[in-house]
Amino acid sequence: MASMEVDSANSNASDPDNPRFSVNVLQLLKSAQMQHGLRHGDYTRYRRYCTARLRRLYKSLKFTHGRGKYTKRAITQSTVSEVRFLHVVLYMAERAWSHAMEKRQLPAGPNARQRIYLIGRLRKAVKWATLFAQLCASKGDSRTSLEAEAYASYMTGNLLFEQDQNWDIALLNFKRARAVYEELGKVGDLENQVLCRERVEELEPSIRYCLHKIGKSDLQASELLHIGEMEGPALDLFKAKLEAVMSEARSQQAVSMTEFHWLGHRFPISNAKTRVAILKARELEKDLQGSADSLPAEKRLSIFDKIFAAYHEARSSIRSDLVSAGNAENVKDDLSGLDKAVSAVLGQRTIERNQLLVKIAKSKLVRRHDEKNEKVTKPEELVRLYDLLLQNIADLSDLVSSGRDRRQEEVAFAEECSLKSIAFRGERCFYLAKSYSLAGKRAEGYVLYCHARSLVEDAIQKFRTENISDPIIEELKTLIEECRANSCIEHATGIIEEVKAPENLSKKISNISLTGAEKKSVKYLLQSLDNYESAVGDSNIKTAPCIEAFPPAFRAIPRNPIVLDLAFNYIDFPSLENRMKKDRKGFISRLWG
Repeated sequence: MASMEVDSANSNASDPDNPRFSVNVLQLLKSAQMQHGLRHGDYTRYRRYCTARLRRLYKSLKFTHGRGKYTKRAITQSTVSEVRFLHVVLYMAERAWSHAMEKRQLPAGPNARQRIYLIGRLRKAVKWATLFAQLCASKGDSRTSLEAEAYASYMTGNLLFEQDQNWDIALLNFKRARAVYEELGKVGDLENQVLCRERVEELEPSIRYCLHKIGKSDLQASELLHIGEMEGPALDLFKAKLEAVMSEARSQQAVSMTEFHWLGHRFPISNAKTRVAILKARELEKDLQGSADSLPAEKRLSIFDKIFAAYHEARSSIRSDLVSAGNAENVKDDLSGLDKAVSAVLGQRTIERNQLLVKIAKSKLVRRHDEKNEKVTKPEELVRLYDLLLQNIADLSDLVSSGRDRRQEEVAFAEECSLKSIAFRGERCFYLAKSYSLAGKRAEGYVLYCHARSLVEDAIQKFRTENISDPIIEELKTLIEECRANSCIEHATGIIEEVKAPENLSKKISNISLTGAEKKSVKYLLQSLDNYESAVGDSNIKTAPCIEAFPPAFRAIPRNPIVLDLAFNYIDFPSLENRMKKDRKGFISRLWG
């Protein structure tokens, strides 16, 4: 509504005989998209918003299409008497485009019928965008006309991009839109300049991809993947196309992938879906290992999620093949071994992901005031993460140790898992000691620090004995020094508290309150005489204890019973007149009586 009011104000300032309307197209669409679903890629919500917006515009303009029976009413140059008619055409194009993108974002991708419908909706969006550009050319100012032309070119480029044809024409439309937004980004207010530059950046990947398809670019597949990491509604169609291209490339590469190698075993892969899923997971693993230091933690976690999805897809294909294998024992053995190998690799990646979570938690543990207002990690959270790691290690070790014919590689891998388990136990014990230390329990903290140090030293000794080189060894060496330092601190702090214990005890006893009437919820000492709870010796108690409430509160007491004689009114007593004393009267009183 605010945008419409601004547009109306601008239109009134023009010539009344031939009014020129002003619509800030990019700013209007960007605001609507971000507020109604596209911030999270929800095209269904945005399409519903466009439908509701069109309904409100039709009603406010009194441009409805009849009651009961639909009557078509075209919007022509003579119809556009105010700026809201241009809004109607613009939102019609947006509704068709968002409907097409909704079909594109289906989990399994659009099938043949859905793709025909998708292209039809994009054609409808191009039709409305072209009409919008024509109307703005005759009824809008110069800036509105330029933005409408860029919008129509962008929609036309999207249609050709989805059709996989006429790449040179699609490139021409994308370049035309980019040129307009580059020029518009040099004028206007700061917000509009930023929006135009963002749209130019969003158009750049589509232009480079069109050049790649034409053959005028030496763009590599890795660069395409890097482009696909960019965010924005204008890039969703490009990402879907890129995923389709990568799936096709994986299918071609999967033909040459016939075996899966794991710990000396070679398992044949006959199912094409299993090959593609494993190949996708390996590509993601290479991306994760190649840019381990440059990628932020959130991006690495999202890559781990994609790896898990790929391996789960491979396992589901393998188990479907197991069900349909029948009585072929050799095929069943191969599929069972392949399922075991894929499950073991999935377990390894799960451990790596949990180690990344531990690393993130450790970085937040040392912060006193987080600059991003994020929650600071507590030692208990790290204890929970190490519990997960120990469970993952135990599951992986059980999986590898299962089976009758175990190779030397499997035995060595199981031994390495047991060593990592000892190391994780030491780190878990360290953070458990830290949590006890923060709670003021010095004796428990000191004992746990010493136990953690012994576990870590044992793990390092076994790593050296087995000649296993692992990055965790350097962390364990640092952890030994931290255990030694913290145990000394706990010992010294405990001695200080022990020395000052009588003084603190006498101070706390002197602070005991008789009543505590000023506090709303107080647990009085006389109410817990049967429970052995420290009132003044416990360091966790922050408030002074209270003996009893004074003056005592009112309470109900028993009193004498009240007797109500209910039968009195119903008793007929005998007459006592004959027993009553009669008064003797004189002569005069008799005369007057």
